[in-house]
Amino acid sequence: MGDNAPRAVVLFDGVCNLCNGFVQFVIPRDPLGHVRFAALQSEAARRLMAQTGVTPGGADSIVLVEGQHAFVRSEAALRIARQLRFPWPILYGLVVVPRPLRDWVYDIVARHRYRWFGRRDVCMVPGPETRDRFLV
Repeated sequence: MGDNAPRAVVLFDGVCNLCNGFVQFVIPRDPLGHVRFAALQSEAARRLMAQTGVTPGGADSIVLVEGQHAFVRSEAALRIARQLRFPWPILYGLVVVPRPLRDWVYDIVARHRYRWFGRRDVCMVPGPETRDRFLV
């Protein structure tokens, strides 16, 4: 894998305001562009989930695909943080918290994300400056 090759692809709920905000948070903190993105509603996301064995029902907000492996829920979020510019990789230290507890917190936010943060009628359309970071 070359320096410009993506190390990871983040699959996100394209109509979720929280998920879109998360993508907008990640982009400037990954200036080398190692992380790419695809809306869960896209064909690219469906292909990646099929290749990694993630069922559409098992992915409701964020999925991280690294090579042939997929990570969901709190594990995905922490692994994404690990790939960002300092100080965000420090958050990866939360892996010491038992996964059931981390996922419980994650699930509460995921379950209420539309009510708390709202939703869009259509998936986010990236601007020309970030379009190459998105898979379709």
